[in-house]
Parts: sequence; structure tokens; C-alpha cells
Amino acid sequence: MEVSAKVIAEHLGGEISGDPDVKVSSVAKIESGRPGTLCFLANPKYEHYLYTCKASIILINKSFEPKQDVSATLIRVDDAYQAVASLLDLLNSMKSARKRGRKLSARVAWSARLGRKVYVGHHACIGKKASIGDGTMIYPLVYVGERVTIGRNCIIYPGVKIYSGCRIGDNCIIHANAVIGSDGFGFAPVGDGSYKKIPQTGIVTIEDDCEIGANTVVDRSTMGTTLIMKGVKIDNLVQVAHNVTIGPNTVIASQAGIAGSSKIGASCMIGGQVGISGHLNIADRTTLAAQCGVIGDIKEEGKVLLGSPAIDHLDYMRAYAVFRRNGRRK
Repeated sequence: MEVSAKVIAEHLGGEISGDPDVKVSSVAKIESGRPGTLCFLANPKYEHYLYTCKASIILINKSFEPKQDVSATLIRVDDAYQAVASLLDLLNSMKSARKRGRKLSARVAWSARLGRKVYVGHHACIGKKASIGDGTMIYPLVYVGERVTIGRNCIIYPGVKIYSGCRIGDNCIIHANAVIGSDGFGFAPVGDGSYKKIPQTGIVTIEDDCEIGANTVVDRSTMGTTLIMKGVKIDNLVQVAHNVTIGPNTVIASQAGIAGSSKIGASCMIGGQVGISGHLNIADRTTLAAQCGVIGDIKEEGKVLLGSPAIDHLDYMRAYAVFRRNGRRK
């Protein structure tokens, strides 16, 4: 489906420089733009591509002034990066209607409740007393356990497993093969050197507007609930252990691991392969750079930490300078 520069500018509240009637049908990176595509420039390091790009439309920030002529139609917006995310939502909604209906091979318990315009794909299984909200899409091979609650307008992609009793809010996305509500890793040592399993009797609660990446695992709590609060975004291959709480609007990159009973504050940024020990408290707006190892509480809000054990980023950079000097002496 083609969309004109005029429609895009109206949707984004942007200003057009060039042909308002030029149309695009897809989005591309600025280094590989071609006629019929839209690109964006948000990072100045890619500016040189702007002057050679063959795309039909390019989004740029209003504050940016090109140093050379640009052949494409420009749409000036307040924030090109945020604008392209909004545009992708527009293009996606125009080309893909939401699925609805229940496939014959799906298995839905008689006591389960399905809202209006729900989609249940091939070989999906919905357990007793489960509840699925209006407009939610359950893709093929999904398992929804007994008494699970899923809110409105969610997307549960193929192969997701949601164990009994867990609660998912509205407008959530859970990607393929994620597991929600598996047992927490709880074992008590006994006298003969073996371990006795501690029953995990709680649930997982995921609040509204969350996104859980593919192959991510969120364990149920020993008691009470493992809590993923509103607006949290979790990447692929992340482990969230039992009784963890993740504050609203926190983002977590791939391969991070959070041990049991730790509490992550609001609006934190957790990089790839970060490890957080158990029973810790992480203050709001903390940034943990990739591969940080956190072994103690972070009490001050807004800190940026690097390294393992994680320390303030300025201390880390001073220490790194010493490491480099010592390395060159050998």
C-alpha cells in the first residue's frame, strides 16, 4: 500500500520540503534507500548518506539544516527517531488487519471466557476458567493455563506458554516461545547433600502496555507475585527470577538476568548481559551498561554504572585509563 508525503506529514505533524504527492510503500535504512521508500536521519554520523540516498522521502529533525542539496522530499519533524516509530505503526495498521475467529484445531475449555473479536490460532490450548479480553490474538501453538487472565488487544505469538493463574494486562505483546509463570529456582539443601524443591505457589503479573521478547522467561513467585509493571519492555533471552519486581517503563536488553526477589525501579535502562544478584534494590532511572555485574543495592536515582562489580561510570573510566596505561608498560 502506498502513502503520500502529505498523508505522512499530517500524521506526524511535520513540514514538507519538496513534492507533497510523492508516495512510498516501505521504509528503509538511509544507507540503502531507493525510490518508493522512506528513510530517516536522526544520528549526525549518518548525514553523508543524506546527499546520496535515492529514497523518495526522508524524515529529518526540524533543527537540522542540510549542507548540500537533497533530491528526496524532506519531512521535518521534532524528533525523527520517534516519528519513524509512529509512522511504522501507521503503515502496519494500513496493511494488516487484526485476525479474529477460532480455528477448529484450537482447544478451548468450556469454562474459558473469550471476549469479542478474539483470535485463537491452530492448535492453541486455553485452559479451564481462563479469560481472554476483547480483540486479543492468540497465535498457533500457544498454551494458556487454567485461570490465566489476558487483557484486551494483546498479541500472544506462536509457542508462548503461560502457566496457570498468571495475569496479563491490556495491550501487551509476548513474542514467540516466551514462558510466563514457570517455577522459580527454589531448592533447600538437606543433610545428605541433596536438594528439596520449594513449591512455587505464586503467579506472574504483567501489567498494561508491556512487551516480552522471544525466548524470555519470567518465573512465578514462591508466594505472592512476580510483578512486571506498566510499560516495561523486555528483549529476547532474558531471565526474570521469582519474586522480582520491575518498575514501570523500565527497558531490559537481551541476555540480562535478574535473580530472585530483586526490585528494579521505574524508568531504568538495563543493557545486554547484565547480571543482577538476588534481594537487591535498584533505584529509579538507573542505567546499567552492558555486562554490568550488580552485587549490591543502588540507592541513588539516576546513576550510570559500568563494570563488574558495577561502579559509577566516571570511576570506571578513570580505572580503565589506569588499566590501559599498565597494559602498555608490559
